[in-house]
Amino acid sequence: MTKDRLYLYDTTLRDGQQTQGVQFSTSEKLEITEMLDHLGVDYIEGGWPGANPTDSAFFEAAPKTAAKMTAFGMTKRSGRSAENDDVLANVLNAGTAAVCLVGKSHVFHVETALGISLEENLENIGKSIGHIVAQGREALFDAEHFFDGFAANPDYAVSCLRAALDNGATWVVLCDTNGGTLPSEVGRITRAVIDAGVPGEKLGIHTHNDTETAVAGSLAAVEAGARQVQGTLNGLGERCGNANLTTLIPTLLLKEPYASQFETGISPEVLPDLTRASRMLDDILNRVPLRQAAYVGSSAFAHKAGLHASAILKNPTTYEHIDPEIVGNERIIPMSNQAGQSNLRKRLSDAGLSVEKGDPALGRILDLIKEKESLGYSYDSAQASFELLARRELGQLPNFFDVERYRVISERRRNAKGQVVVESEALVTVQLSDGKKLTGFFKNEHAADMHDDGPVNALWQALCSDLGPYQSSIDEIGLVDFKVRITNGGTEAVTRVIIDFQDGAGQRWSTVGVSPNIVDASFEALHEAILWKLQRDRS
Repeated sequence: MTKDRLYLYDTTLRDGQQTQGVQFSTSEKLEITEMLDHLGVDYIEGGWPGANPTDSAFFEAAPKTAAKMTAFGMTKRSGRSAENDDVLANVLNAGTAAVCLVGKSHVFHVETALGISLEENLENIGKSIGHIVAQGREALFDAEHFFDGFAANPDYAVSCLRAALDNGATWVVLCDTNGGTLPSEVGRITRAVIDAGVPGEKLGIHTHNDTETAVAGSLAAVEAGARQVQGTLNGLGERCGNANLTTLIPTLLLKEPYASQFETGISPEVLPDLTRASRMLDDILNRVPLRQAAYVGSSAFAHKAGLHASAILKNPTTYEHIDPEIVGNERIIPMSNQAGQSNLRKRLSDAGLSVEKGDPALGRILDLIKEKESLGYSYDSAQASFELLARRELGQLPNFFDVERYRVISERRRNAKGQVVVESEALVTVQLSDGKKLTGFFKNEHAADMHDDGPVNALWQALCSDLGPYQSSIDEIGLVDFKVRITNGGTEAVTRVIIDFQDGAGQRWSTVGVSPNIVDASFEALHEAILWKLQRDRS
């Protein structure tokens, strides 16, 4: 059976950059481009040349890709020819193989936002697309507000598509710009457009996630006959984001009826790189990956309930829809007070600890977990601390070093120039297993409106400054995220701190600390992070 070709169009660098708080540098855009090209998407939309310096610099760098590099712009403005429109000129000057132009397809927007006649808008679309094609470029047309426009006036909405196709557009893309169209409507309207004479092999879909259905809407359009899907990695995009290619790609490759009906530019050999690509993008954005993300999230294959874990040990397909390794993810058996011995044995096995079924140590470890969690600890999201707890109970944790004492001081004051500054100072003394004592010290002063440094960072820097024979193991450890939760209120509040870490090889782990004192809780988590890393390096 011959498969239909389905084309993937990535707009992470353009539409994804509309995400609140996201602003890619040119070097970051080049790095993301390389990653997208490796995955095998068909089109990479690099941005809007001339709209901002970063986008212009990106196109000047002229990245070489197997994917078709695409510049984005808008149809020509009324009152001037396509040949004399400076916006179109900037787009063409980017030198890309393909150009995507956005234009209005909703009567309301044409008459109200643009303030022109319906015929003039059709002329602008046709002349703009024709100009792009005349310059030897592939032309795509994004029909903005298409689904709302079709609901208001289907004949005019389709005429906008025809204006682009009749002048040489390779693709016309149905855009759910407001993100409010539900999948059933997306499918119905896409079928109606095809029935009106627009070929499905020239039809794309571009959805937004304002109703949390962008992926479902894209799939509905594909099922109706659209053959191009636009989206972004990790669902980046304005407001609630765009269709998430990190979800769409494995769904199209692995799930029926898509897997047997379509082929894409994504090969099964690169699919295991999908999780790495997702997390690399989050690293560039300096944000914590969404644990619950489908396929690539750290919780996507986490099995907390004892009943589930017991079944997973026998056959992973009992509670997993795919093998996590196919998308480069991994199976996790979190530990919590809901855990049974099946969870525990699996998690111990993952940590390299073999304990036979029925061993009394299993009951002791479970009891200890329940006791600690009653005090505020959480091992569900602090796997490294769980492993250390188990190793201590099993007598399998070396005595790398003990913390003899720590001291931290944070002072807010005015300096000699009258500026408000905060000074943080920390000292940590540890004793190695051979009895030798080492003292680490760190001091930093910074403006009060800077939040990069504080008492916890000072403690971390002091703890890591001198660990003698273990120094090489900890030099590349970085703090990724810091989460604080008050588990009991009032003046005797208990604070739980969970800290995520990452080393130079990209290995990540999390530890937990609990104390009425937030600094003490933080130090416990910092200490555990180093112990876990030393144990892993020793294994």
